[in-house]
Amino acid sequence: MKTFLIALLFPVTIFAQTSIEKGQTYIANKQFAKAEKELIAYVTYHEDNLQAIELLGDAYGHQKKWDEAATEYKKLIAAKPKSANYHYKVGGALGMKALSVNKISALGIIGDVKSSFLKAAELDASHIEARWALVELYMQLPGIIGGSKKTSLKYANQLENLSKVDGYLAKGYIYEYDDEPELAEAYYLKAIKVGGSITCYDKLVALYEKENQPDKAIGAIESSGVKHQRNGLNYQIGKVCADYNVQLDKGERCLVKYIDNYSAKDGVPKAWANYRLAQIYKHKSDINKALTCINSAIAELPNIDVFQDFKDDI
Repeated sequence: MKTFLIALLFPVTIFAQTSIEKGQTYIANKQFAKAEKELIAYVTYHEDNLQAIELLGDAYGHQKKWDEAATEYKKLIAAKPKSANYHYKVGGALGMKALSVNKISALGIIGDVKSSFLKAAELDASHIEARWALVELYMQLPGIIGGSKKTSLKYANQLENLSKVDGYLAKGYIYEYDDEPELAEAYYLKAIKVGGSITCYDKLVALYEKENQPDKAIGAIESSGVKHQRNGLNYQIGKVCADYNVQLDKGERCLVKYIDNYSAKDGVPKAWANYRLAQIYKHKSDINKALTCINSAIAELPNIDVFQDFKDDI
C-alpha cells in the first residue's frame, strides 16, 4: 500500500516542479502565452502555490493583460497581506491599466494605484521600487487629483537615504519633468559620480538630446565609453551626429566601427546604423554613399517606413 501511494504521489510532485520551472523558462524566453497556459493548468489544481500564482500574474503582465495580472496579484495579498512586493505588483498592474484606458476611466483606478504603492512603501522601509513608483506617480498626476512635486521629492529623499544613486536619479527625473534642466543635469552628474552605471549616463545623454545640446550628449557618451566598453556606444554617438548634423566625421567613424564589430548583443540592428550613415552622407552632400547605405538598410529591414521615406527624399 505504501509503495502504491508513493507511486501515485511521485508524478504529481514531478509535475508541480516541472510546471513552475517551465513557466519560469517560458517567461525568461519571452514566450509569455506558453507560460500563461502552463501556469493556468498548474494553478487550477494548486490554488495555494504563491510562486505559481505570481508567475502567472507576471505572464499576464508581460502580455499587457492588466486586469488578469492584478487579479492574480490580489490573490497573493489575500494570502500574505503584509508582503510589500505583492502590494507593489498590484499597483504596477493597475497603473499600467490606467495608462492604457481613457482619462475618465483612469481616474477611477488612480486611487487604488496610489494606495497600493503607499502600502508597499509602508510595509517595507527599504522597498526601492515602490518609492520610485511614488516619485513618478506624484509628478505625473495633476495637482487636482493629488499630484505633488513636494511629495515626489519626499520619496526621492527616502530613495537617497537608501541608495545615493537612486536618489540622485529620482531628483534628476523630477527636475527634468518640471522643466528645470540645469538642476536635472546636476543630479544626473551626481549619479554618475557616485554610481557611473550605463543607466546614469543614458539619463544624462537623453537630457542633453532633449535640450538640443548634441555636443554635450556626445561628450557624455564618450565619457561612458571610458568606463563601459560597449559597441552600442558607437551607434549612440553616430545617431546624435546624424540627427543634429554635428561632428559628422566622428559620427561616420563610430557607425562604421559599430557595423564592423556588430554582434546580436549590441541590440540595434546594423540596418539602423546604415540608415544613420546615410543621414551623415546626405549632410555631407555625398548622395551616392547615402544611397548605398540606405539600400543596405532596406535590404536588411524592408518594412521600415522611415528607411523608404529617406530614400524617396534623396
